[in-house]
Amino acid sequence: AMATAGPRSFSAAEVRARCAQGACLVSCHRRLYDLSGFVRLHPGGEQLLRRRAGTDVSAALDGPPHRHSENARRWLEQYYVGEIEPGDEQVPPRGRTGVGTGYRGTRGHIRSLWGASGAGSRVNKGYGVPQDLVDWQKPLLWQVGYLGEKYDEWVHQPVDRPIRLFHSDFLEFLSKTAWYVVFMVWTPVVLYLSWVSYTSLAQGNTRLFSSFTTEYSIPVHKYYFPFIFLLGMILWSLLEYLIHRFVFHMKPPASNYYLITLHFLLHGQHHKSPFDSSRLVFPPVPASLVIGFFYGVLRLLLPEVLGLSVFVGGLCGYVIYDMMHYYLHYGSPKKGTYLYGLKAYHVKHHFEHQKSGFGISTRFWDYPFRTLIPEETFKKED
Repeated sequence: AMATAGPRSFSAAEVRARCAQGACLVSCHRRLYDLSGFVRLHPGGEQLLRRRAGTDVSAALDGPPHRHSENARRWLEQYYVGEIEPGDEQVPPRGRTGVGTGYRGTRGHIRSLWGASGAGSRVNKGYGVPQDLVDWQKPLLWQVGYLGEKYDEWVHQPVDRPIRLFHSDFLEFLSKTAWYVVFMVWTPVVLYLSWVSYTSLAQGNTRLFSSFTTEYSIPVHKYYFPFIFLLGMILWSLLEYLIHRFVFHMKPPASNYYLITLHFLLHGQHHKSPFDSSRLVFPPVPASLVIGFFYGVLRLLLPEVLGLSVFVGGLCGYVIYDMMHYYLHYGSPKKGTYLYGLKAYHVKHHFEHQKSGFGISTRFWDYPFRTLIPEETFKKED
């Protein structure tokens, strides 16, 4: 058998040179990682990671301000490129400023840095990552059901690589969606149905409880529309929480191939590859079926125009949720802002607290349902 080449060695001077070119290399003890393709996705912000470029991050992994989980440390191993030469190791720094800020990290540019072997690419199949339980060269949807008892642990160990679900190119196409498609498809629907709801209410024919009594029925004026619309958005936020917690995070029986497959299709694939940009929002075709179901329920429960008004508010809430979800994965919110805290909260759900933190567009429902992710605490140094 042919001997496998060992990990490459890098001198401190070579690491500094790569960082000066704009790469983001960090070390943990003697192990060297190329995070150039990950900097914009880093939950703590791009600049925080860039300030660490060229340094040892072993102390930073333990915090404060954040103690990195086992999944985060496993995630880091995907970017392993080699070893620092003996004697060139650094003492983990307390702080560092400004190294290359112009680089955004693409696979092509990384290959030019590291050569044709592709070391340092976003998916490193080399020394840092153990053999997987599935064959990533084949569609995953039909494989995961065979994992049985190993599925739950496997699906909650995230990786940074794209997923193929289906053999069929057409089904695979339908399962992927760019973030802006959701906005383009559903925003005109929200605007049109809002206009229909408001003008219908303006006719003055809508009354509550009219099916039970005419004497005590309550007229619904057109001025109520914004409040009914807001009610729909609030109901969506609750529905978002309930679906995420009780449907997407159901634990399928280890013996049931079909329920494991369904779970992976609905949500497991997102937890396995949380930065697959084509699978962060709900595809319009299956979304239309779910949206149609909830419209039918509201039509049964409420007078036609009133049900439509609540529905369009909920639909608007869904669009905002999907846009926010994409941004929480791919955006770089400013430190200290609401979205910065929400991004950190959601990433903790992915990497460490999969049984809590089910609110995405808001943490509100995590409070009454007692699923709030606890704040981290650190003992003060003597």
